[in-house]
Amino acid sequence: MIRSVVVGIDGSAESRAAAEWAAREAKRRFLPLKLVHVWEATPEPMALAQLLGAEMQQRWSERSEMGVSPAEGWRSVLREVVEGLKTRHPGLDVSVEQVSGRPAEMLTDAAKDAELLVLGSRGLSGIGGFLVGSVGQAVVAHTEQPVVLVRAGEQAFGGPVVLGLDTDHPDDTVIAYAFEAAARRVTPLRVVHAWNLPPYFAYGLPADPELNAALGKQDAAALSEVLHRWKEKYPAVQVIEESPPGNAAVHLVEASREASLVVVGRRIRRRPLGAHIGPVTHAVLHHATAPVAVVAHD
Repeated sequence: MIRSVVVGIDGSAESRAAAEWAAREAKRRFLPLKLVHVWEATPEPMALAQLLGAEMQQRWSERSEMGVSPAEGWRSVLREVVEGLKTRHPGLDVSVEQVSGRPAEMLTDAAKDAELLVLGSRGLSGIGGFLVGSVGQAVVAHTEQPVVLVRAGEQAFGGPVVLGLDTDHPDDTVIAYAFEAAARRVTPLRVVHAWNLPPYFAYGLPADPELNAALGKQDAAALSEVLHRWKEKYPAVQVIEESPPGNAAVHLVEASREASLVVVGRRIRRRPLGAHIGPVTHAVLHHATAPVAVVAHD
């Protein structure tokens, strides 16, 4: 069975941006694109308003006044999205699947046979970054396939791929995803590994420049050691290694401003109540300004 790039579509600007990103990614991977729309029976007016935004609310209202049923309205929205994607991406195989149920559960299920799942993420202006909705968070926390979250208005096509790397517990799945993403985009891979300053920094004691320099060199060497075999495997990918001191999430969010994609990992926990995203990944999802790929790993 040919796997596909799957994108959740709900008619919102965020999901349309996700569909556009997913279409470009499907073409890079020479894979079909599947749009999945989860139908919930009679959504509450306020929930629908929050989901669709002002422009879609107006169009939905106009269709209602013309006697168009919700089911017909959704089919019209999906046809419009599909036609637009096929026009902008000639030759792309685009299909649509409509399912009924809870969005988080249905999207998680749809991801099981996918190469990756792409979702929209609602944007906030200013320093607030962007807010991952409850559906997106639930899907990320429970999906073992890579999940990419895209916000509306995303324009960063040509920047480097950024990888947040834990050198103490490096995972091949996460690293391979980042190298392959950079190779497909023919763009550099910027690998960021942040390390903690010595305890005296927190207590306001005088810094030890020599110790800081030694620790920085030690972490830089550890990063290079982890990446050595990957650079040999992907010789065409230019690798930029960075080992700054401080908070990993802060550095990754900063790096996202010039990135085409940020790649972070999520450890799989198969306990019934154990699924979670992790503090660094959680912060990056909420504040990065580029699409974020969350790669699950053991």
